[in-house]
Amino acid sequence: MGSVTFFLLATALVVSALTVVVHPNPVKSAMALVATLFLLAVEFVFLGAHMIAALQVIVYAGAIMVLFLFVIMLLNLSDEEAEARRRGRALFRIGAWIGGGVLAAELAALFLRVPFPAPAAPPAGYGGAESVATALFVDYALPFELTSILLLIAVIGTVVLAQRRAS
Repeated sequence: MGSVTFFLLATALVVSALTVVVHPNPVKSAMALVATLFLLAVEFVFLGAHMIAALQVIVYAGAIMVLFLFVIMLLNLSDEEAEARRRGRALFRIGAWIGGGVLAAELAALFLRVPFPAPAAPPAGYGGAESVATALFVDYALPFELTSILLLIAVIGTVVLAQRRAS
């Protein structure tokens, strides 16, 4: 993949990720997260990790985003509640913009100062089914299971919050 293609995709990826964080509407924020996940899958395709790209689309852009949208719909945020939350976060947004500006300045200084080496060739089997399965079920089995438990706890918490609000 050429550096121009990489930087164009990376720019689109960063813009869609910022839209996830900045947009006040949770459904539009979730849709921007879908776009971010698809753009990340395209990056994986260009890196030659086709299995990881397919998993990215199936697992994250498919299953996890459906779960997120169900949670958003289950919470049923009204416009008045969302407006009250937005007003209360003004100081937080100012701090976030200042922090983001400082981070952007630091990254610009780093990119202008440091010459980038040529990318190395990926190891044999990179992004294939065997290497992904070995990493997921052997090297990182405990974090994988902890993540699934965390998602289960989040769904249960959302259902409890939705029931408490309905009654």
